[in-house]
Amino acid sequence: MEGRRISATNPRVARRVAVASTSKKKRRVMNNNSVKKLFRREISSKPHRQSSVVLPFLMKRTKVIEIVAAHDILFTLSHSGLCVAFSRHTNNRICSLNVTPDQVIRSLFYNKNNHSLITVSVYASDNFSSLKCRSTKIDYITRGQPDAGFPLFHSDSLKWPGFVEFDDVNAKVLTYSAQDSIYKVFDLKNYSMLYSISDKHVQEIKISPGIMLLIFDRAPSHVPLKILSIEDGTVLKAFNHLLHRNKKVEFIEQFNEKLLVKQENENLQILDVRTSELMEVNRSEFMTPSAFIFLYENQLFLTFRNRTVSVWNFRGELVTSFEDHLLWHPDSNTNNIYITSDQDLIISYCKAEPDDHRNTAAGSINISNILTGKCLAKIDAMNGRHGSKDDGKRSDGSQIRSTVTEALEDITALFYDEERNEIYTGNRHGLIHWLHLEIPMHDLYTNLLYCSSCLLEGKEKRSSSSYLKLFNCYLLSIVDVDVDVDVDVDVDVVLIDNLKDLVILEKQSVC
Repeated sequence: MEGRRISATNPRVARRVAVASTSKKKRRVMNNNSVKKLFRREISSKPHRQSSVVLPFLMKRTKVIEIVAAHDILFTLSHSGLCVAFSRHTNNRICSLNVTPDQVIRSLFYNKNNHSLITVSVYASDNFSSLKCRSTKIDYITRGQPDAGFPLFHSDSLKWPGFVEFDDVNAKVLTYSAQDSIYKVFDLKNYSMLYSISDKHVQEIKISPGIMLLIFDRAPSHVPLKILSIEDGTVLKAFNHLLHRNKKVEFIEQFNEKLLVKQENENLQILDVRTSELMEVNRSEFMTPSAFIFLYENQLFLTFRNRTVSVWNFRGELVTSFEDHLLWHPDSNTNNIYITSDQDLIISYCKAEPDDHRNTAAGSINISNILTGKCLAKIDAMNGRHGSKDDGKRSDGSQIRSTVTEALEDITALFYDEERNEIYTGNRHGLIHWLHLEIPMHDLYTNLLYCSSCLLEGKEKRSSSSYLKLFNCYLLSIVDVDVDVDVDVDVDVVLIDNLKDLVILEKQSVC
């Protein structure tokens, strides 16, 4: 499998982010599974030659690639590898998580088990050749002490194509040392090692609630598989799954007792590993998607194909097609997707008008119900009025302007804070906008259902469309933060007040 993959109860619950190597020779794990199962695994890149620890690209403004919020702190990661923490109480910068000048942070994971942030990084001092993990308590970050953290898995050599995967569903960490062909499983609560798997014939490992699926080297007519208990590594079942000869395996996925297997130009197979019952879904009905998200609570899974999202059950039946949810990015970038903890709502950066083929830079944030496919709310440029704008000034005299359209342009990362009821977005300019929702997301859904019921009964109540407009109006109060900063670079924290007047709230030094 190539490219970025994220999966779990929510795209940000477990973390395994894969970055393709620059080498033309693909890692063998990638060869037999071309579909991106969206899960969070960080794969080490091939070494790069770097003669100096000075990293000038950290000084440049680059796009925001990841946003994480926890305990009233907003963590933003830019494409350059710079991570900055902001306080949501004051909107001020707290600190940078880059504790050394040559650190390039590749990925973030919030560990709710011990209230800490884990960073996965590469360093210029070792030619960016291996992954280094570091855990820092949120309390230390709040006090501006990111250097109070400690390294994780430092005894493991996570050089390319080694990886580290964080699984919040089972509270486990999986590492792979390619040099030794050893997989290790750690407890996410205290980072103690539980067991290891040493087998050069293991091609891939897939994690599901309570179990792991080991996929071995393929034989001509079958693929050997093992199901292990994720708690202690005990083999629960070993079997061979028959394959069509000379047909490429497009994906093999495990979801609880269900095994999903798809070969090129063949039907989707769904095998119950407990009963050995096999069902097939016609290839014309289920076409190979570019990515999956498994919804463990609802026993469903999402598929992504050609910017569209569909919901399936494990009988191979299409449950939902979304009425207005055409994704902006064609590569199934789940940094622009958030699924609520109840797994009933999906928030995505979408095309504002699905039928509009103009090359416009502004999209919309769409909030849809997963089970019905209905669009509950939509934030786009048409929802706000453009009034007169006063100009804010930077210290160098340059003007700062922003409109709702600009706030919705080129969004590269999206996160919904369910505790604060806020949506955070980052864009390719390295800016963060956050939008406070006066109506909680699930209250909106309840109100819409109530309004629909009242309309059916003929009662004179506020219509669902009125709630939709009211909801959008509340959303349009945006704070815009310049997040992509480094040593000796000033930070401008600016406020877009009702999308009209731009005011510089304060300016501070990053040092």
